[in-house]
Amino acid sequence: MVRTALICLGLCLIPLPVQAGEFYVDPVNGSSAGDGSASRPWRTIQEVFDAGLVESQQWDKYPYTPQSQLVARNAGAPVHAGDTLRLRSGYHGDLLIDRYYNAAPITLAAEDGHTPRLASVHIRSGSHWIIRGLTVSAEFSPAYERHTLIRLESHNWRGPVHDIVVEQCALWSVADAAAWTARDWDRLSCNGLQVDGTRMTIRDNRLRNVNFGISVGATHSLIRGNLVENFAGDGLRGLGHYTTFEYNTVQNCYKVNANHDDGFQSWSTGPAGVGSGEVAGIVLRGNTIINYVDPNQPYRGALQGIGCFDGTFVDWVIENNVIITDHWHGITLLGARNCLVINNTVVDRNDTRPGPPWIRVGNHKKGMPPTNCVVR
Repeated sequence: MVRTALICLGLCLIPLPVQAGEFYVDPVNGSSAGDGSASRPWRTIQEVFDAGLVESQQWDKYPYTPQSQLVARNAGAPVHAGDTLRLRSGYHGDLLIDRYYNAAPITLAAEDGHTPRLASVHIRSGSHWIIRGLTVSAEFSPAYERHTLIRLESHNWRGPVHDIVVEQCALWSVADAAAWTARDWDRLSCNGLQVDGTRMTIRDNRLRNVNFGISVGATHSLIRGNLVENFAGDGLRGLGHYTTFEYNTVQNCYKVNANHDDGFQSWSTGPAGVGSGEVAGIVLRGNTIINYVDPNQPYRGALQGIGCFDGTFVDWVIENNVIITDHWHGITLLGARNCLVINNTVVDRNDTRPGPPWIRVGNHKKGMPPTNCVVR
């Protein structure tokens, strides 16, 4: 009996995990006076942040420096690390999450069966957020304005951004761009995702009718399973070290301005500007890049597949990609060291010039030859 009592006392002293909370946001039936429950939801997600209803952390002083310390923000607020905010159908406006560093992820997700609509999502200087299943478009705004639909931003004064997940979201400038002229494409198409930071995950999103698709300056990140369909700039950009782009599909390039369009593009920067630095550790695996699907597509242009012209590119792996285009540059690295280009397929989309596409690892634009590279 004594032994049993001691065991029970020991179990009582073990802290039990706090159950994650769920809160609801409903722009149609909600109220700013609600409590966030399923029966009394809040109204819009921006109002939740404006009212200080999210407990998190922020830096103790600004401008941010590596010596800055995290301190409590909105202590005692109902929403805190580990919780989920479920968004219901309706228009939530523009969302800015500014300087919220969570101790564990907080999730903003569409409630099952609902389609929450936003004009933009901007996370500036924060960490540990999951954005899931939202629909983001400039055409939802009362007045259409060209902008970046989802932006994950590190800020020199406010601090870095890291450990963010954006998944299963739908982004478009307009849902139907069939009536757009070349001038409309050039002036109205929004950029899809702009990603700074570290340890970012962009997964299973669908982007349509955009300018630049997914532009990534982040390091140590994952860009996986996304669709970029109908774009006027570059489909994907990778400028940060040690980031993996895998199993993405990029298709249907619209040539409407002087940009030399790429399915994927990278370049280095350094003390002497573009081409004077290095981009290290990029993996491009299992991606599909198609110049155009419909031969009658308007404003078709000659799309460069994987175009990397301003090295040096170091320790890259480019494997199992399929490039279907009508340009010479199927896969091109100019200035490379210790790179593997293996098991890729490049296919000419038609029998006219430019093309047919090649796979090429060549000299840096300043003449330095590639070293220790394999093309197989």
